[in-house]
Amino acid sequence: MAEERNVLLGILAILLGLVVIAFPLISVFVLSSIVGVGLIFVGVWLLAQSFHVWSTNKGVSILALILGVLGIFVGIGLFGKILAFSILVGLIIYIGGLFLIISGIISLISGQGNAGRWGGILGIIMGILYIIVGLYAFNPLYLALLIGLWLILSGIFLVFSPPAAKVEA
Repeated sequence: MAEERNVLLGILAILLGLVVIAFPLISVFVLSSIVGVGLIFVGVWLLAQSFHVWSTNKGVSILALILGVLGIFVGIGLFGKILAFSILVGLIIYIGGLFLIISGIISLISGQGNAGRWGGILGIIMGILYIIVGLYAFNPLYLALLIGLWLILSGIFLVFSPPAAKVEA
């Protein structure tokens, strides 16, 4: 049953990836709208939580209030805005690449043997690749291509993944 579900999800991911690549701007518009609405809902929930927690913890309440207002503003700013969404995704990927490079350098400096050294080198290489991908993600067309390729590859891995070993209780 689980194998059939993986194959079905894999095929669905492949088809969705092809749709995203075929209609890049529409796909990025839909994604930005979904993320925008999600952030608005999270912002409203955080606002409600800030009033609910006020009597017990003022610091958490103020933080929830600030994050709630910020979430609502960012959600409204992202809703249907293709370029804003592309910039946000590109920045997130770019920052992730910087973190990988920094952690790779730390692993190299710490001198944890061959495993640490190779892990550090791998972290630096992956960080550089992340930065390159992040630079391309600023363009909505490339962002759709990256998302589509990710969905297609994930779908292929799901379809061709070996069946899970049965665990007996």
